[in-house]
Amino acid sequence: MKNNLFTYKKSGVNISSADKFVKFISNITAKKKGKKKFTNIGGFGSISDIPKNIVNPKIVACTDGVGTKIEIANLIQKFDTIGIDLVAMSVNDLIVQGARPLFFLDYISINKIDLPKLKSIIKGIVKGCEISNCSLVGGETAEMPGTYAKGKFDIAGFAVGIVDQKKILSKNNIKKNDLVLAVPSNGLHSNGYSLVRYLIEKKKINIKKNLFLKKELIRPTKIYVNETLSLLNKNLINGCANITGGGIEDNIKRIIPDKLSAEINLNKINPSNIYKWLKKNNISDKEMLKTFNCGVGFCLIIKKKNFHRVLKIFSKKYRPYIIGKIVKNKKKVILKDRLDWYK
Repeated sequence: MKNNLFTYKKSGVNISSADKFVKFISNITAKKKGKKKFTNIGGFGSISDIPKNIVNPKIVACTDGVGTKIEIANLIQKFDTIGIDLVAMSVNDLIVQGARPLFFLDYISINKIDLPKLKSIIKGIVKGCEISNCSLVGGETAEMPGTYAKGKFDIAGFAVGIVDQKKILSKNNIKKNDLVLAVPSNGLHSNGYSLVRYLIEKKKINIKKNLFLKKELIRPTKIYVNETLSLLNKNLINGCANITGGGIEDNIKRIIPDKLSAEINLNKINPSNIYKWLKKNNISDKEMLKTFNCGVGFCLIIKKKNFHRVLKIFSKKYRPYIIGKIVKNKKKVILKDRLDWYK
């Protein structure tokens, strides 16, 4: 008679596997050094202190996912970097407000608990939090048979940061003749993958055998937290923008005050090889600029006199370079010249 009983496990949900995963997360976060230990992983909620050295604290919150980059991870069966992407997509937005990331939570929904896969994803999330100097304090894992096809999953992230009201980056800080700097990206980051996958499908490219694409398409998003916070602490930034979906123009215009414009010289942009590969595959300049970061992962707007001081904060690989300046104009962004893709 017992074999005829309906159970959650028979429906495709294995609570014991989920419990094992929660225990793994608790263990991996408890081992991290130099951080306050969060002992309530697996509880109903996470509790965190507000730093006492901030006079008038304001909370900043962001959420994001990694889009269809997940399908690339599934295709090549590599899951240890998309967790870094997940953290990066939220914390890189936090710092645009001048905020310091405090903690991070994740949400993973999957067809069926796959412990090796989930452990790899979590290791990436923990790594992203380490880079960002914030804590993974909790999250949720949902086993959803029937909603996702076999082997399919999705992830989302939620970051909370803090900033003193006087240090919030305001549009009013940006002035005429300020410089616009490009901070190099680490590749595509987590945007434009639907177009990339469409191109690969139409061209019948096997990325498992194409070593260039296999490496490039899974590169994790660069996290700009530490460099940006160092610049903020030294009062070296008037504004900054995280270059994600919508590209350079759509993201920079969000921080430009009325009656001013960011005049960008497109031929100054130095794209990495993945963008040159995309351009050679019949994608227009307009489409490239609208869909991808084109090698510019983050933009800084600074006073001209601070340029050399800013450079000292970055490693050689991610050293910023000038791509434009702030001018008087009603249009928020002016794109000049054209992309020099074959430089």
